[in-house]
Amino acid sequence: MAARGDPATLDRLFKAILDRRGGDPETSYTAKLFHRGRAKIAQKLGEEAIETVIEAIKDDKAKLAQESADLLYHLLVLWADAGLEPNDIYDVLAAREGVSGIAEKASRKKGKG
Repeated sequence: MAARGDPATLDRLFKAILDRRGGDPETSYTAKLFHRGRAKIAQKLGEEAIETVIEAIKDDKAKLAQESADLLYHLLVLWADAGLEPNDIYDVLAAREGVSGIAEKASRKKGKG
């Protein structure tokens, strides 16, 4: 049986992404994304999101897992480019924990007033 991943995998992946920022775009896909800029990173994230949705609709669990991994990778690259770290998002999620999604969404609408 293949080794199972753990949640710390995302943190290790994020560190690897940071380590490749500023690297050679000819030898590193991650460095190439950073070199091309945030708009391209966001475009790639959108493409991966669409591919993830397609595999979910097809009900192909293996391909859904692969596309989900691609989606998470590109999301982490976007966070890194924007100066966010996973802990920034974990903090937001922790603050929302135990709050109804409907109530949380309504509170954001009130703040836009």
